[in-house]
Amino acid sequence: MNLIYVNESAINDQNHSAGVLDDAPRTALLELLEHLRSIHYDFIAPTPASQARVLSRADRQVGTTVADLLGWSLPCRRDDLPHAIVDALDAAGLLTRRRDGLLVAKVRVSNVLGRLFVHSSYPTSERDSVFLGPDSYRFADYISRNLAGLPSDARILDYGAGAGVGGIIAASLHGNATLTLADINPKALSLASVNATFAAIDHRTALAGTPAEVDGRFDLIVTHPPFMIDPDRRAYRDGGDLYGGKLSLDWTLMAIEKLAPGGRFVMHTGVSIVAGRDVVREALREAMPATGYRYDYRLLDPDIFGDELEKEPYAGVDRIAAIGLCVQRDAAAHE
Repeated sequence: MNLIYVNESAINDQNHSAGVLDDAPRTALLELLEHLRSIHYDFIAPTPASQARVLSRADRQVGTTVADLLGWSLPCRRDDLPHAIVDALDAAGLLTRRRDGLLVAKVRVSNVLGRLFVHSSYPTSERDSVFLGPDSYRFADYISRNLAGLPSDARILDYGAGAGVGGIIAASLHGNATLTLADINPKALSLASVNATFAAIDHRTALAGTPAEVDGRFDLIVTHPPFMIDPDRRAYRDGGDLYGGKLSLDWTLMAIEKLAPGGRFVMHTGVSIVAGRDVVREALREAMPATGYRYDYRLLDPDIFGDELEKEPYAGVDRIAAIGLCVQRDAAAHE
């Protein structure tokens, strides 16, 4: 992928995309998104399992529409596609021409709460894939219900930003925020920055391995950690020990230390239920500081990614549940 990583120093308050809009791949992606908006493009990303089942059908081997190309990741004939779509993907270096003449896009574009986001094509098998799926919609909805009372000039951090859904939705709904997009994956930061620019959000990016590595204090930190048990240890997917819940616990404890007084931490994640026990909730109860914070931990969906239970690493897991965690730092806390 040819997108250029946007360094924090390349962004300033006057021009949220300073120094990067002249980059041809980035400009081409922005033009692609603008064209998709003009034709009212709409695609909702399903789970990988659902996408695989749809694409296994005999009549779903070659696509004919823009949604087939940029949503379902189907190969398409050139003559079935608008010239503007093909030209933009070509200019961004994100179009593959197969030997049989069919075209395949290297990215997808999905709609989350009325906003378009570019992310990795299906299947997301590469180690630096930028994933967006049903979790992203739950995450965005949970954020939308936890924004009340933020300062008018809120400082927002989206850690583990991926395509930037959490931070961009938060900043868009808030209306007057400065956004930091942080991730360990340069490809994710490139795509997230494109998505933020398209959404007209002032932002900076930070390449960071943990929340603790991001400079500054924040009024709102949002995160959607990887939470699966992944034998391949892909960064966008693997949640580590605790049946995939270790990153969720670690990021929570590090992120709340980055909150300004009165600041808020909002996380959507998945947790394994083992012998009826929520292992992440139990670990969080033991690890949270005794004073200075209060939190709300709630079930968002009791059973997600059920197909994963057929795999050996999940032997002994009853189900995977989606949860939302909102931690509030006391307003009287000292910096």
